[in-house]
Amino acid sequence: MSVINLQKNQRISLEKPDGTKFTTLSMGLAWDGVSGFLGRTSVDLDASCLMLNKDKQLVDQVWFRQLDSKCGSIHHSGDNRTGEGSGDDETIRVNLATVPATVEYLVFTVNSFTKQDFEKVENASCRLYDDKGTEQAKFILSEKGKHTAMIMVSAYRHGDGWKVKAIGHATNCQIASQLMQDVQNVI
Repeated sequence: MSVINLQKNQRISLEKPDGTKFTTLSMGLAWDGVSGFLGRTSVDLDASCLMLNKDKQLVDQVWFRQLDSKCGSIHHSGDNRTGEGSGDDETIRVNLATVPATVEYLVFTVNSFTKQDFEKVENASCRLYDDKGTEQAKFILSEKGKHTAMIMVSAYRHGDGWKVKAIGHATNCQIASQLMQDVQNVI
């Protein structure tokens, strides 16, 4: 299966070519700091997952201050405050089979905790991969600007499975829970 480079508002199914459903979904966030005259300056981006019910109300949140969902179905790898290193800087892993039935949407966001705007962030991307680590889709966060947060992608229930929608909605906030009004409008 080839990797899909997601575009804004594009949707993909979380079903394998043989018809089986994904059991896990991981979202990896990668970025680099700002290149400048004196070297690279750190940027503190934070990946989060908002769990919403059918009415788009917040049920739970996984982020750097709460690394596991209350139900145990979602785990965050921990806070990376610099963007240094290769590969994913922060990862959120979801066991889709154990997400409570009351949760209809999983919304993945990124925000600049130190309020540096995305104009300063280099090589930012979000990738989705399965339980074997096979990359299924990638969303390049190429939209630069004076915003400090991005609603990246949402996974939502579709029949007995899940689909993903690339959102790429730019806004401003310091932590993911401040995005709720925007989230409700774009998912």
